[in-house]
Amino acid sequence: MQVTETLNEGFKRGYRITVTASELDEKVNGKLAEAAPEVQMKGFRKGKVPTALLKKQFGKRLLGEAMQETVDAAVSEHFKDSGEKPAMEPKVEMQNVDWKEGDDVELALTYETLPEIPDVDFAGLELERLAVNADEVAVNGVIEDFASRVPDYVDRPKGTEAVDGDQLIVDFTCMVDDEILDEAAGSGVPLVLGQDQFVPGFETPLFGAVEGETRRVEVTFPDDHASKKLAGKLAIFQVTVTAVQEAKPAAIDDELAKKFGAENLEELRERATAAIRSEGESVARSILKRTLFDELDKILQFDLPSSLVEREAEQIAYQLWRDEHPEADAPDDEEDIKPDDEHNRLAERRVRLGLLLADVGERSDVTVTDAEMNQAVINQARTIPGRERDYFDLVQKSPALRSQIHASIFEDKLVDHVLDQVSIKDKAVSKDELLKTFRELDDA
Repeated sequence: MQVTETLNEGFKRGYRITVTASELDEKVNGKLAEAAPEVQMKGFRKGKVPTALLKKQFGKRLLGEAMQETVDAAVSEHFKDSGEKPAMEPKVEMQNVDWKEGDDVELALTYETLPEIPDVDFAGLELERLAVNADEVAVNGVIEDFASRVPDYVDRPKGTEAVDGDQLIVDFTCMVDDEILDEAAGSGVPLVLGQDQFVPGFETPLFGAVEGETRRVEVTFPDDHASKKLAGKLAIFQVTVTAVQEAKPAAIDDELAKKFGAENLEELRERATAAIRSEGESVARSILKRTLFDELDKILQFDLPSSLVEREAEQIAYQLWRDEHPEADAPDDEEDIKPDDEHNRLAERRVRLGLLLADVGERSDVTVTDAEMNQAVINQARTIPGRERDYFDLVQKSPALRSQIHASIFEDKLVDHVLDQVSIKDKAVSKDELLKTFRELDDA
């Protein structure tokens, strides 16, 4: 086998690989000799089939296997000897397309090599880490938010028109196909306007209603309604409003705390404090990570393989297009989502930072343990209550998803590894200041 360089420009590499017919024949014969003891054919004892007959029977298939194995070995040996790392999957093309058995095989190997990553003095970086202060103002804000989620409803003055967010107490009857349905009637039923608690469209005619007023409401039940008797049917409701009530935040006391699973208000405040600190730590880490990447982006200066940048830019453009058109099918014309200059700029940043982190990973002893993978899967499953088992099954069956989870954990650990070497100063801020900083970075 002969390997000849044909291209060496920048990151681009090209080689001509010649696999001689004699090499292939030797490989095939070796495979036949290896398989012969186990082969049994009519008229011959096991292991006694003549080589010529075996070659006639299995030669073509084994020739294909031998060719693939030889090429794979040549490519692997080339990268081992050269020390180069391909930026993407190398391209191998057969050159003598009219090849026939007995001819040498001529192949073209092309790829872009990865660049050398310059050393970075992480210790020379100075970053600021924000630490949220769970002060009384922030804790009171959380408690007040709790109180607004479980409001008390108080009667409005008689004659007040109902508005969005008001709670109506209603009695109603329902008629379908000129038949009054007792099972679809209700008495003293609370209905908060704007929450679409009932059949779609039921609330709309009730805006502006006053206490004691009766209104006619016509709606069509959805085709997938739980009751087959009502599914897809037009219904006429006679709705009487017995009370119009406005929402008032619940009193901040022990009763409020119990609604959220705490024994008393003191415990609820402790939980609010812990929640502020936990959320603050998560947001502060995101800010610190983004700041780290921004600082590294300023000092990282090295050329990139165009194939990596182009692929990343295409992915960015497609994802942004998908975010703007979540329900649409991908366009047939790829020009509709062609990367622009901003996509290319962002792609270069991501590729540089990705290559740097990959280099750090190779030089360090950072690894992802099975326990860390399992914990990450459990944490994600907890975000979809009732469907945890489905998520576990999905992870088990999807190597791509497992690889994605692994990559996310690995990146976080590499970031921590780098941050351990960086000079960091802590700065106490309020919750509002922390969130403002996060929004400003997100908008940048």
